[in-house]
Amino acid sequence: MNLEKMFEMQAELDRRIIKEKGLEGQDLLPGLILALQVELAECANEWRGFKFWSNDQQPCTEKEIECSLCKGTGDMNYERVAEDAEGFGGHEFIKCEECNGEGTTGTKNPLLEEYVDCLHFILSIGNQIGYLNANDVTDLQFKVGENKGVSAFGDVFNSISSLSGELRGESIYLSSHDKYFKRKFIERHYQEIFLRFNTLGDYLGLTPEQIEQAYIDKNAVNHKRQQEGY
Repeated sequence: MNLEKMFEMQAELDRRIIKEKGLEGQDLLPGLILALQVELAECANEWRGFKFWSNDQQPCTEKEIECSLCKGTGDMNYERVAEDAEGFGGHEFIKCEECNGEGTTGTKNPLLEEYVDCLHFILSIGNQIGYLNANDVTDLQFKVGENKGVSAFGDVFNSISSLSGELRGESIYLSSHDKYFKRKFIERHYQEIFLRFNTLGDYLGLTPEQIEQAYIDKNAVNHKRQQEGY
C-alpha cells in the first residue's frame, strides 16, 4: 500500500472538514480515538466470529446494495403502493431505470467497508500527532500476522487504549527531556495500533490492494458528503 499517499489524502480531507465545520484550534484527538473504537466495534460486528451464542458466525462480506431511487422496490411509482393498500386501486408499475427493476444496484463488502472506516481514523490520528513528519511510514506496511479472531481485535483495542492513556495529562508541565520521551512513547503506541491493525486485516483475509482501493473509494465518498452538507 502507498501509505504516504493515503496519509496525505486523509490530511486533505481532514483539513476540509476542520475548515468547513469551524473546528480550527480544537483538540480533535479524543473524538478521533473514540470514533476509531466505535468503528472497530462495528468491524467486529460484521466479522461476527465472537458471537458464540449465534448460529451465524460467518463474516458479512457480501450484501446487496439497495437502489436509492426506488428504495429497493424496482418500481419508480412505489409510493402509490400505500394507496393500493387503502383500497384506491392498482397503481401503475414503472420500472426503475437505475436498477432495471431489480431493486438492487450490485453488492458491497460490509466487513471491508468497516475496516477501511477504521483506517480513515487511524490515518487522521497519525496526522494529528505529526507522525508522518517525523517517521518513515514504510515501517507501518502491511504484515502477515499470527493472531486469531477475538485476540486480533482485542490487541487493536488494547493498543488504542494505550495511546489514549499516553495522550492524557498536561504536557506543558513536563521538562523538555520528559516531553521528548513522552513523544517517543506516543509514537510507539501509534505504531503498535497500525501494526496490529494490519495483522487484523490479514486475519480477516483482506489484501493490501483491496484495502487501498476501498480507502480511495471511501475517501471520495467522504469528500462528496462534505460537498453535500453532511
